[in-house]
Amino acid sequence: MTTNQSPRNSPRAVAWTRRRAALGKVWREFAANKSGLFGLAALVVIVLVAVTVPLWLDREVLSVTRATGEILAPPAGDFWLGTDHAGRSVLALTLWGARISLLVGISAAILSVAIGTIVGMLSAHFRGWTAAVLMRVTDFFLVLPALVLAIVLSTMLERGVGTIILAIGVTSWPSTARLVRAQTLTIETRPYIERAHALGGGHMHVLSKHVLPAVLPLVLANTTLAVGSAIISESTLAFLGLGDASTVSWGGMLKSALDTGAVTAGAWWYLLPPGFAIVLIVLAFTLCGRALETVLNPNLRER
Repeated sequence: MTTNQSPRNSPRAVAWTRRRAALGKVWREFAANKSGLFGLAALVVIVLVAVTVPLWLDREVLSVTRATGEILAPPAGDFWLGTDHAGRSVLALTLWGARISLLVGISAAILSVAIGTIVGMLSAHFRGWTAAVLMRVTDFFLVLPALVLAIVLSTMLERGVGTIILAIGVTSWPSTARLVRAQTLTIETRPYIERAHALGGGHMHVLSKHVLPAVLPLVLANTTLAVGSAIISESTLAFLGLGDASTVSWGGMLKSALDTGAVTAGAWWYLLPPGFAIVLIVLAFTLCGRALETVLNPNLRER
């Protein structure tokens, strides 16, 4: 005799109920962290500005040939943050620059964390020569400065946003790999992993169904922190002249200000907005990342 199982009591419904409860608990603990809330609010504002700026600010304001202001004019009138060396609005440049800086920072961080997560899980799950090779590759990238490698890749490859994302992403993953490897080694000592192997679960089943969900909270927190580092790297590469000259970014604005004599001319309004924007967005991502670490890491939460 069979009984009809209620949809509300099905295993999938129970699993989703538990997940919603866990997410609600994470949000309540995160909301109790005032610095994390400040970082999240700042990120929401910056992302909204970057996404919607084409709707209310014409891209033509970035054109040198359509500039209407005086050269390096201080803040006044229609130019709230002054003008640059070509007479363009520094405020408009800063707002449009948020798009490239966020795009590169988030994309490079996702690429970096994805590589680090895969390498870290594989090096911990498999033994023998596989783990040895992966760890030696990780050690090689750890020894060499990531910024130097990014500069080399940016110099060798064609200039563009994609090159910057690739250069940052493939050079900054080793720290994530070491972190994920340590977490994976801890997880694979738990009884449910042994039961999965005993019941015939293969390598991909164990990694995708058991190990990956367990390390995802750590990966999420690390991704938030990695975005800030990626934005700094992008700004550094752009300041060194390795960015895409056809796009506007905060690092490129600082490079242009230095090359056009804004520093010697005392045009502080050309330097402070992009510099302050970089500091603000990196601080916001850092505050969010630290708050997530505190919520998702039991050891930090107890402290």
